[in-house]
Amino acid sequence: MRRVTITDVARAAGVSVSTISKVMNGRDGIAPATQLRVQRVIDELGYVGNVGAQSLRARRTGVIGVLVSQFEPYSAEVLKGIGRAAEGTEHEIMAWAGASHNPHAPTGWEQKLLGRLAGSLIDGAIIVTPSVAADSGTFPVVAVDPQEALPTIPSVAVDDEGGTRSAVRHLIELGHSRIGYLGGRDDLASAAAREQGFRAAMAEAGLVVDESLVQVGDYSGVGAVLPAAALLDHPERPTAIVAANDVSAIQVMTAAASRKMVVPDDLSVVGFDDVPEASWHVPGLTTVAQPLRSIGALALKTMLELLAGRDLDEPHLRLPTHLVVRGSTAALRG
Repeated sequence: MRRVTITDVARAAGVSVSTISKVMNGRDGIAPATQLRVQRVIDELGYVGNVGAQSLRARRTGVIGVLVSQFEPYSAEVLKGIGRAAEGTEHEIMAWAGASHNPHAPTGWEQKLLGRLAGSLIDGAIIVTPSVAADSGTFPVVAVDPQEALPTIPSVAVDDEGGTRSAVRHLIELGHSRIGYLGGRDDLASAAAREQGFRAAMAEAGLVVDESLVQVGDYSGVGAVLPAAALLDHPERPTAIVAANDVSAIQVMTAAASRKMVVPDDLSVVGFDDVPEASWHVPGLTTVAQPLRSIGALALKTMLELLAGRDLDEPHLRLPTHLVVRGSTAALRG
């Protein structure tokens, strides 16, 4: 990751380097509108100046950064895997949440954080569910569940499409045919692949997808409230719902309970991820399990290989999933 320079900021803001310097040092003589524009560009690019940067770059910090959009069940499990894999190594782990103040913030939080951290605080970054491509180079980057696989950025992901296929097949085997779908963040490849798996499994069974039963969320509980309501308040509601992640699935069950619906007697629900909350919930959530801690451990192992200057045997790892059946699904009732 190339470090953002003051020249980059000046070019983006359309002002001189000296103007950037004056704004950063709080000097007079700069119009308020210019100050606001410059500060906005500084924030967007993540420019932090170069104090101490060269001296720090001359040596390794021994710190690997983990960048997440927000601290939620999925990223927490991946972090646990990274932390466990780091035990016994000479590296420490530091985690940052790029959009913790606003989980619905626009994409690009990764670039801002990398701009602030590159060349100063960390030796490399593991980015969890990045929504934009991050440049690699002298600054190693590993992506977990990226928006898209790029040749220059090693990544770790799972078989999202195959996992959702197994969820839908499970419901069809239970006799369900009117199946709703609550999707995830539309800026991530995982969300597209999971919806593709849903549609493929329905087509394989000769079932037509009712587009009014396909709703889009954003992988958060809050973001699932309205889509879940649209599915459950549908005049011809589904008998089963597949959600793109466990957090959304649990929100569906909460919404169902508020409508005096019993899961799984009145509605079967399947999630994706197998976060701890899936097994704690009553009834337990049937879900597509991905090995979250193993994903974190593999991401850390990949980063250590990069820092050691070794070539990767397989830069893009894709792990299998498996269906965990619990109490939230049952055979369709008469």
